[in-house]
This record gives sequence, structure tokens and C-alpha cells, in this order.
Amino acid sequence: MNVREFLPSLVPPEPGVYVYRDRFGKVIYVGKAVNLRRRMSSYFQPARAARADAKLRSLIHSIADWSFTTVRNEDEALILESRLIKEYAPYYNILMRDDKRYLMLKIDFREKFPTLRAARLKKEDGARYFGPFPHGSALRMTMEYLLARFGLKACRNPEPDESARKHCMKRVMRDCCAPCTGLVTEVAYRQKLDAAIQVLDGDIEPLIEDLKAQMRNAAGRQQFERAARFRDIAANLEAVFGRRVRVFEHPELPRSPSGPEAVRELQNVLKLPNYPQLIIGFDNSNLFGTMAVSSLVTFRDGRPDREHYRRFRVKTVTGSNDFATMGEVLTRHFSRLIAEKRPLPDLVLIDGGRGQLSAAIEALLKLNCPPLPVIGLAEREEEIYIPGRAEPLRLDRHSPALRLLQAVRDESHRFAITFHRELRLKRIEQSMLDDIPGIGTLRKIRLLKAFGSVRNIRAATPEELTAKVPGLGLALAEKILSALG
Repeated sequence: MNVREFLPSLVPPEPGVYVYRDRFGKVIYVGKAVNLRRRMSSYFQPARAARADAKLRSLIHSIADWSFTTVRNEDEALILESRLIKEYAPYYNILMRDDKRYLMLKIDFREKFPTLRAARLKKEDGARYFGPFPHGSALRMTMEYLLARFGLKACRNPEPDESARKHCMKRVMRDCCAPCTGLVTEVAYRQKLDAAIQVLDGDIEPLIEDLKAQMRNAAGRQQFERAARFRDIAANLEAVFGRRVRVFEHPELPRSPSGPEAVRELQNVLKLPNYPQLIIGFDNSNLFGTMAVSSLVTFRDGRPDREHYRRFRVKTVTGSNDFATMGEVLTRHFSRLIAEKRPLPDLVLIDGGRGQLSAAIEALLKLNCPPLPVIGLAEREEEIYIPGRAEPLRLDRHSPALRLLQAVRDESHRFAITFHRELRLKRIEQSMLDDIPGIGTLRKIRLLKAFGSVRNIRAATPEELTAKVPGLGLALAEKILSALG
């Protein structure tokens, strides 16, 4: 293919999968990219061809046609790439033909006590396979949780001897029902396995509800690290089994790019009077009402403007009240904009449905804020809530306008979660000082003010502690460092 035939302007800078064909129309390579434009352009740069190895030079010289499909994120790109490689078996993807890059879960029913095992190669062996899954680390952690939750056999030894059973930590910790000892019948064990299979098939709601109850219990006792662990397990379950990746009916048809074009389409579908050059999005995050925070992200011409992101610690709301939190944060932000006579955004996106949107509108009305478009985006069905409209607006999942709104919503969610995690870790660290005898509130404040964090305190010497903190003796300094490990 002549380099001049590849026009980067036709390819969006979005995640996706690209397909290269030779002059006979045969698929010779399938690849994925976080940025399609940048990745595909690299193949048609003379400098790269000159320094490439023999295989890459051969691929570049064989390309006669190309196509691509954009997707929502890198995970979808991984799975679509895997599917196309299996379908076409391209010559230049030979290293990926066995799909060893992606983990699966395997249950071999030929075993006396079948269990969950990680696998990378799907064989015709009568076993049942689940996957592949792009979240390898999340899958492994989730598998460990399910094995313990349902008491399934975790060891690989089909017939462990007395010594192996005696030293089995899973049995000691009661994470395994120990079928090898005869305590559980094959029928009872199979019932446990069937319950686990229901989760693998996507029935995760009972587990999620149980984990939320444990989170509430731990948070109520201020065991934030334990509560966060339950939340992470729930997030892993949803990431691995709870969300179905959509089917790609036409995986090689290019779609419209985002950026200004998506903004213009958004203006049309929302019937906005002005081009929404400046879009801001809000989201909240808390751990069952504790350490509530909110985020504000800014998109300009359809792209993130990170310089104008903002973070808020919620001050007036107690407990888990998403509506009140949204009202407080919008009141604080827009009252400042109005007082300082700064430009207002062209569009405000609220993460949530009708309730969150109503709270936002009410806050703006109380401020006598000049009229501006405010909408809500509910995550489950991707419904757009618009003031004065009885039914939510539903756009095609491939719509650039919807993808832009999703990008704003997802970025505000990520930014809020990141801020909440930072505060939670800081709170956990600071609580370590509370457990040390002789460390009161005033002394803890002085230590943190002098060193900035528990990590810096831990790295200091006893002499440095006594030098920087007035009234701190050498014996107490040594006790502090010993307690912090």
C-alpha cells in the first residue's frame, strides 16, 4: 500500500481494533490500540519500515487495505481483537492463535471433586470454560474469593495423603470444606460447585448485597481498610462476571470520530441553543456515608481539560445522601462562579438519574443562577434525563454524542474514586498513630505537620523525631517507630 493512501484524518484517536488485508482481500493482521490514529499511522511511516525486523517489514509491504472498529475502552478492544484473531487466524498473528494472552476459568467435571482453575488454553477435554477475561489480576482475586466463599477444593492434588491434609492451610482456615477427608459427600460438594457456577454465569446480586452488608458493618466500626477490601471484592465481581461485553455485529465498519464532531452531534440531539464547547461533569463518592467527596471534570471541545478539574470534600451532609451531596457541591461551585463573574459552562452533566438531576436544578435555582443546560446520565441503561422531559432520552450505543457523555461521566467517576481512595489511605495511616500509647491528638497533629505522612515518620530516626517535634522524648520516639514497623 502506498503511504499516501493512508489518511490519518479518517481514523479517530480512540480505542479500537484494526484489520489489515493483502491484495487478495485476505486478513493478514489484527491489532488493538488505545489510540487507533497513532497506532495505525505508525505502520505507514518510512522510518519505521526502515528499522523494522523482517517480519514487520513483510507485514507492512503486504498491506493493501485496512479497516477499523472503535470501541468504548481497552477491555472491549482486547476481547474483540481476540475474537477476530480466532475467526480469521491471520498469518502475522500466529503468536496469538492459541489465545494464551487471556485467562479463563476451567471446571473439569471428570475430577471427583471439580473446582475452579485458571487456564489460558481452551482444550477439547470435556471441561467447561468461562471467558476469556481481560482483567487477569481481578479474575485471580475473584477466583480465590469464590473458592473460599463456597468452600471448594483449592489444591491440585486429586488424592492428598495424610501429611498433605494435616498441613493444608485452606482446611485450617476453613476456606475449604475438605472433601478429601470425607467430611462432605460428593452430592453436597456438587451443590457448592453449582452455587459457584451460578455466579460464573452472572448471578452476582446475592453476593454483592452480602458484601455491601459487610462493608456497612465494617464502616460502622470504623474498620475502613476491611470495608474497602469488601468493596474491592464486589468491584472485581462486577468487572469480571457482572457486565456483559456487547456483541459486535459488524466489527470492521468504521464509526464517526469524536471531539468537535461529537460535540456538534450532542448539540443537535439535545437541541441546545449554543455549541457546548465547555462541558463539566460532577460525581460523588463515599464509603457508606463516611469521607464523602465529589469531583468536577472539564471537557473542552470534546476533550479533557485536566487543568480545570476540581475536588471537593463534602462539609454539610452526614450519612449517605447523594442528592444532598450533589446540591452542596453545585452550590459551592456555582456560587463562586457567580460571585467572581466567571464564565458559566455550556452544559452540566450530573452522574445519576432523575433524583440527582432534580437536586442539581434545585441548587442552581436557589442561587438565581442564569439558565444553562443541565442533564443527568444514568449508568445502568445509559438514559439521558433532561429537565421538563417526562421520559429519558435513549441514544444509539454507537452514537458519538453518547460516547462523549459517557467519557465525561466515566472521567468524573474515576477522579472522585481516586480522591476518595487517597483520603481513605491517609485516614488509615493516621489511625495507626491513634493506637500508640502516649500519642494524643495534639502530638499526632505535630508529628504529621512536621513530617507530612506516616510513611515519612516511619522513615525517620528517633533523633529526627525528637528534633522536629517539641516535647517528644527519645523513649517515646523509639516506641512510635517500633509500633509503625
